Amino acid sequence: MAGNMLANYVQVYVMLPLDVVSVDNKFEKGDEIRAQLKKLTEAGVDGVMIDVWWGLVEGKGPKAYDWSAYKQVFDLVHEAGLKLQAIMSFHQCGGNVGDVVNIPIPQWVRDVGATDPDIFYTNRGGTRNIEYLTLGVDDQPLFHGRTAVQMYADYMASFRENMKKFLDAGTIVDIEVGLGPAGEMRYPSYPQSQGWVFPGIGEFICYDKYLEADFKAAAAKAGHPEWELPDDAGEYNDTPEKTQFFKDNGTYLTEKGKFFLSWYSNKLIKHGDKILDEANKVFLGCRVQLAIKISGIHWWYRVPNHAAELTAGYYNLDDRDGYRTIARMLTRHHASMNFTCAEMRDSEQSEEAKSAPEELVQQVTTPLATAQ
Repeated sequence: MAGNMLANYVQVYVMLPLDVVSVDNKFEKGDEIRAQLKKLTEAGVDGVMIDVWWGLVEGKGPKAYDWSAYKQVFDLVHEAGLKLQAIMSFHQCGGNVGDVVNIPIPQWVRDVGATDPDIFYTNRGGTRNIEYLTLGVDDQPLFHGRTAVQMYADYMASFRENMKKFLDAGTIVDIEVGLGPAGEMRYPSYPQSQGWVFPGIGEFICYDKYLEADFKAAAAKAGHPEWELPDDAGEYNDTPEKTQFFKDNGTYLTEKGKFFLSWYSNKLIKHGDKILDEANKVFLGCRVQLAIKISGIHWWYRVPNHAAELTAGYYNLDDRDGYRTIARMLTRHHASMNFTCAEMRDSEQSEEAKSAPEELVQQVTTPLATAQ
């Protein structure tokens, strides 16, 4: 019986506050956090999860890493006998649901954007999103000679060197690699900072010059140099039937639409693939589980077009499993998938849904956990 209970044991981790390390990269809450960790230990929790903010650690300049505040936090977690899941947070803190702290990506990276704003994700209207660098610059050496992927790899390598003590001791058990806004592998298709409200379908976010050039090259290679990025997919707060792209028998079902959706979703998967490749090299020999976060986009799940998933980069339809290809990529890296919103019931609403009309919420939402 005891063996059976162990087999069903589910580990419990608690998220530490977003500002456990202050916005100026200091750890000033030692006594408070120590007391909280003691309570967690007494409650039988297995460990804690923490955002390790790129904007703080490499905030002073290229490769000028300062891990001192995080080392102090990790020491307390280690002393408390708790395990640690560390998130490589390459995104901005602020502007998302529940964010009360504002930690942008490093200033010197944003300074590159002052002369080349296309380093940021861009919607069709030309509005930039500064939460996370566009995957279009993954291989562009625009950042003092480094590409975006090289910056992420160097950051993880520095983390490994500086946190060796905690890795060797088995305190750090999980490395979640941030791959987009809110740390999720997705496009910033529904930014509240730009006026999106639930349950808007969101927008395709691939109109920076780097992704645009990539699409044009891919279309030409496929024998369709005349194909352009979609101009009929509506705006953040539209419903699918208001758009030519998502309406019944819309563009998304045409040869051109399918080509675009394959390209858009594949770029995202390749982005994850490249960065996980680097993470695997960096953490080779460490006893850690690599993970990524996927957004549980439950609105417009019950309609044939799955519009909100498509704009986020998940090419999932009733007859096409958009998550299997992601899972297959993760298998190659022995990485796991952390899904948001999977705990919700049909009767529950996400935080974003609170301000949406009730009848619309009922029509468009279902959590992925219960969706067939």
